[in-house]
Amino acid sequence: MAVTTPFFTLPPSVRVRPIRNSPISTVNLIGSSSSSASPMNQHDQHHHSKRVVVCGGGVIGVCTAYFLAKSGAAVTLVEKSSVACAASGKAGGFLALDWCDGGALSSLARASFELHRSLAQELDGPRSYGYRPVTTLSLTVTESQSTPSGSKLSGSSILPSWIDGAAGSPRTIGTTETTAQVHPHLFTRTLISKAVENYGVEVVIGKLEQVEVDGGLVKSVLLEDGRIIESDAVVLALGPWCGKFELLSSLFRVYGLKAHSIVLEPKEPDAITPHALFLSYYQSQGGKPMDPEVYPRPTGEVYVCGMSAEEEVPDDPDQIVGNPESIRALKRVACNVSSHLKEGEAQVTAEQACFLPCTDDSVPIIGELPGVKGCYVATGHSCWGILNGPATGAAMAELVLDGRSSIVDLAQFSPARFVGRRKFL
Repeated sequence: MAVTTPFFTLPPSVRVRPIRNSPISTVNLIGSSSSSASPMNQHDQHHHSKRVVVCGGGVIGVCTAYFLAKSGAAVTLVEKSSVACAASGKAGGFLALDWCDGGALSSLARASFELHRSLAQELDGPRSYGYRPVTTLSLTVTESQSTPSGSKLSGSSILPSWIDGAAGSPRTIGTTETTAQVHPHLFTRTLISKAVENYGVEVVIGKLEQVEVDGGLVKSVLLEDGRIIESDAVVLALGPWCGKFELLSSLFRVYGLKAHSIVLEPKEPDAITPHALFLSYYQSQGGKPMDPEVYPRPTGEVYVCGMSAEEEVPDDPDQIVGNPESIRALKRVACNVSSHLKEGEAQVTAEQACFLPCTDDSVPIIGELPGVKGCYVATGHSCWGILNGPATGAAMAELVLDGRSSIVDLAQFSPARFVGRRKFL
């Protein structure tokens, strides 16, 4: 099959398998700016003079940059390390239409699930970043000292044959109409690639030092190396690192929940069907069950995650490493779920951890900062960042450019809700 021109780059140390049956078999790096942007659509010209700096190269920042630039803004994305280097590159990529119903996230999640569908059509998501509907199951797994034999034990008709461990109580909790997945690293990188190539987004590698404000209005951002980027608006999408930025931490708390994951490459990837698994996992030594998750991917890999706890977020995302015991536990989960995932039948290609950005009220923070005109924040999405990235980015773009969002009511997400709870400096 012919190979298309590569559309983004990964650092040499990162290995990513192509989507099965995709013409994309290599990947390249976006280092900084692109000079080959296509002309803006005529109806977007009225926003072209608005200069916006988006700080943070995770899925929230990239989605915001994409929709801002698509609407005609002149966008610079500032990222300290590399695009999708933290949680957005190490997440599961699970999408659910209605799992947030009944709470603050309901309208945001539903809008974002539909935006994922439309983006997949626009960007050839099934081939470029592994978008696909999935069936989602919950089941109970009891840890055994012996590995699965390769024969299906439960006899359940809804369990695919590759789930041959001590699994019980299977239940369908999501259908191909209500649950889906993306490969989050490929999704985020595809989106920034299109934003650069089609809409002229400039990517700058550097650490944000300060947002410079004059008379209550944003004027520019200052980077650690002394570079100044003038702007009419700034969007701070720093994930858990929002908690380390004084302008934000003086108003609200964002903390990091450290979550672990492994990626497995089974010898027989074609035997693994597109079923996302949510487990109640009972360890052999007893105690409360764990709740790991298992996501087969169309790359032929299987992603297993869980083992999360609040920890201090390091200054540098490249310093994040997994706790050895948590990684060992996830390996036990994998081999107790399926004989295809046990040692000798699957190679572990990644052992990793990332920090999910969380807020004290478990509601994302999306909106303009009180008292600082033109300074916006988007963070605190916890485990739903990949799901809610598109709607957050599209709503933020409308807020910055038009003063309001038609996609979702952002009032409940406003950072103004924290005024009076903590002293705002």
